[in-house]
Amino acid sequence: MSEKGYRHIGKNVTRFDAVDIVTGKTIFLNDYKMKDLIYGKSLKCPYAHARITKIDISKAQALPGVHGVLYYGNMPEMCKGWGLNQPPVCPVLRREASYAGDVVALVAADTEQIAEEACGLIQIEYEELPAVFNTWDAVKPDAPLVHEEFDSNILPNVPFIGENMMDHLVRGDVEKAFAECDYVLDGEDAYDSLGCPMAMEPPGVIMKYEKGRMFAWPTSQVAMMYGGAIGGRMQGLPIETTTFNIGGGFGNKAELPLISMQTAVLAVATGRPVKMNMTKTEQLAIHDQRIGMYIKGKVGIKGDIIHAIQGTIYLDCGAYNCCGQWQMGVGLGECQVAFGKCQNWDLEGKLVMTNHVQTGAVRGFGGQEIKAVLMPMTMKAAAKAGVDPVDFIAKNFSETGDGWFWRERNWYECRETDWKPVIYDAAEKFGWKDKWKGWNIPTSTDGHKAVGVGVSVHGNADIGEDNSEAYVRITPATGLVYLHAGIAETGAGQRSNIRKYVAEVLDMPVEKVILAPCTTEANPFDAGPIGSRCTLTLGTAVTKAAEDALRKLLEAAAGPLHASPDDLFFRDGMIYYKSRSDKPIHPAMLLPFATTITGYGQYLADYSKSNFNIYFAEVEVDLDTGETSLKKVLVGTDVGQIIDPATLEMQIHGGFGAAAADTGLLEENVLDKSTGRILTGNMIDYKWRTFDDFPPVDTVIHESQPEISRFKATGFG
Repeated sequence: MSEKGYRHIGKNVTRFDAVDIVTGKTIFLNDYKMKDLIYGKSLKCPYAHARITKIDISKAQALPGVHGVLYYGNMPEMCKGWGLNQPPVCPVLRREASYAGDVVALVAADTEQIAEEACGLIQIEYEELPAVFNTWDAVKPDAPLVHEEFDSNILPNVPFIGENMMDHLVRGDVEKAFAECDYVLDGEDAYDSLGCPMAMEPPGVIMKYEKGRMFAWPTSQVAMMYGGAIGGRMQGLPIETTTFNIGGGFGNKAELPLISMQTAVLAVATGRPVKMNMTKTEQLAIHDQRIGMYIKGKVGIKGDIIHAIQGTIYLDCGAYNCCGQWQMGVGLGECQVAFGKCQNWDLEGKLVMTNHVQTGAVRGFGGQEIKAVLMPMTMKAAAKAGVDPVDFIAKNFSETGDGWFWRERNWYECRETDWKPVIYDAAEKFGWKDKWKGWNIPTSTDGHKAVGVGVSVHGNADIGEDNSEAYVRITPATGLVYLHAGIAETGAGQRSNIRKYVAEVLDMPVEKVILAPCTTEANPFDAGPIGSRCTLTLGTAVTKAAEDALRKLLEAAAGPLHASPDDLFFRDGMIYYKSRSDKPIHPAMLLPFATTITGYGQYLADYSKSNFNIYFAEVEVDLDTGETSLKKVLVGTDVGQIIDPATLEMQIHGGFGAAAADTGLLEENVLDKSTGRILTGNMIDYKWRTFDDFPPVDTVIHESQPEISRFKATGFG
């Protein structure tokens, strides 16, 4: 037992898939074989904006081994109404191309090589059209239209996926509040690096259409949600989804909208299961990139508290985006978490289309990007006020009694939250008071090199995002317990760790808990490992399912034992009288033959609690060249309760690396704004951090034990 009385929670447990991963036995999509499988490839437009004037597919169709060649003029009848969403009017294949790399034709063939060769045989002539690459240019009245179906580049609300999402945050009286401020700063900032988190395994999917259903095997981290997201684009066609191990997710391997829709169209057209895999270059150049943000507004400070925020935020969608309205709603919510004491807001969000690569979900999902433009403005105002940034964070971050509007514009009151202890403990361990010399003043200078320190903060109420369900099935005859929870494995060990909740409730070895395959046919709904949500959401659903199964088991055993369920307990697969804990009774002896016990658990979305991380960094800058290197990092967090220490350490490193340092210093796709082409489509030109480049990371971890679930865990994120 741990010091908190837990058998498994808070202790490291060996991952059940660890040996298979390191010995190469783990199944990924490319290991899966299927009868009659053929392969898809796509032909891309070389121009940022163009219209097809002539196309000839005859040579491609005649190539031996080719099973189908599709373009806008010969789409299968049932696929003609399928749309890409955001913009919703765009079909899967169009006559117009809206960015360099936009897919204009699809080929299915016996091998990838034949499909690639066939793409090269398609003859196309284009009329080039004017293009626009920046949000501030795209919103001008005379800007070229990215999609001629609209009368401007500002995207209207999209039915089904975003009509209820918050796009304008209004609270209090902004004009009155600015008049009361001691410091007001007008400004603008942009965050538009087109970063790609570059999961190790590129996106891929197999699609098979059969008997009115689409069967999908995607490299998606949201297996249970994938079918609804993609099926909605197919006019409600039912989709059965199965995922294997996934080689990294980082947010942008969620819906996989374009490759999924393209593969599905080929599957319908050919009547065969079709597989499409992106190359590394395609992953970098045409798969979902991080959204861009641009803000023009002002921030007011009264004393050392943010008192008013006003402005317009433009979300740069690129040519397509599958979830921008959700990202805007979440981002506007996260602003209120970070600046919890601000009661006066007028922050309007607009989704803007531009002629560059599509954007979508990437780790941070709107909140990171909005704060990346809003926080610099706010910190400049804090510098003007002369406030210590650590004190500024501590005094302004939300705590119990504050609140926010979240996503669908619903109000939530913050509860069980006081981050000041971890803020100041982390600052002390980092040595902030000794190292920080004032705003924009180096800690030390040695010749042409200067060392400085910085601090930033993150919190996200999406830890309670969306609903989760789980089943727990006890099989008394075998002593095994089956967990049905729709969670994909993206490398962080989530499928191992979720079993610990069941093992803890049932007081049994983790090895006896078997997790069902990640398929919609075997599991109830769960939104998946996104938004830092699974620790609280799915963890609670699994806990409740295990508790429900345990209750039913003890009730079933109570009759034959002439006892009350309260007189019994369950441990290591056996039932005991509380008064005779030395006499185990096998449950199979008490229940009818071939009986199983199934429990159900559910978590309903609740955004009243956030997670919290504070980041300290010591940075060395070459004043002549601008070269920047991280020397030391400290991460402070309060996770409520640690579930698995090793996983938490990995999340801390990944959270700072993949979602902070890498997006701040690296991960920048260079866009040629004369041609609209990505110039960094390989792992040499696209700068990427090696493991050896990671700085030493220190931590301060609190466990405040909030009363939000049985195990009191909020997670990291």
